[in-house]
Amino acid sequence: MFLEARALNTYYGKSHILQDVSLDVDRGEVVALIGRNGSGRSTTLKTIAGVTPPRRGTVTLDGRDITGLKPYTIARHGVAYVPEERRIFPNLTVLDNLKLATLAGRKGKWDYERVFAFFPRLEERKTNEGKALSGG
Repeated sequence: MFLEARALNTYYGKSHILQDVSLDVDRGEVVALIGRNGSGRSTTLKTIAGVTPPRRGTVTLDGRDITGLKPYTIARHGVAYVPEERRIFPNLTVLDNLKLATLAGRKGKWDYERVFAFFPRLEERKTNEGKALSGG
C-alpha cells in the first residue's frame, strides 16, 4: 500500500472531528472523499498532510511513518493539502497576481519566472483573469 491512514483521531480543541478514520491508497490510484458538509473530508486530508496532526492514529507513505511530521516535510515526500480557496484577485490576470505576490515583501527563490518554469500550464494562462482558473 502506498498511502495508509490508520485509526486517525483528530480534534479541533475539545471537538472530536475524526473518529478512527482509516484509508488505503495504492500507487497511481485516484480516490475521492465524498460526504456532506462537516463530515470530515477536509480534516482527513489536512490530517494526512500534517496540517492538523492526529491525536491518535498513524499515516504511512510508501512504508515510512509520516505521522506528526511538519507539513513542509510531508510535502517534500509528495503529499500536500491545497485548499480550494484561491486567495487571489479574481479580476487581475494570473501574471498580475504573481507580480503582486512578489511585492508583498517575501524575498526568496520563488519569483514568477520560476513559478512558470515549475507550472508551465500556468504560464499558458498568464493573461487569463484569476477567476477563470479552476479551483479543483
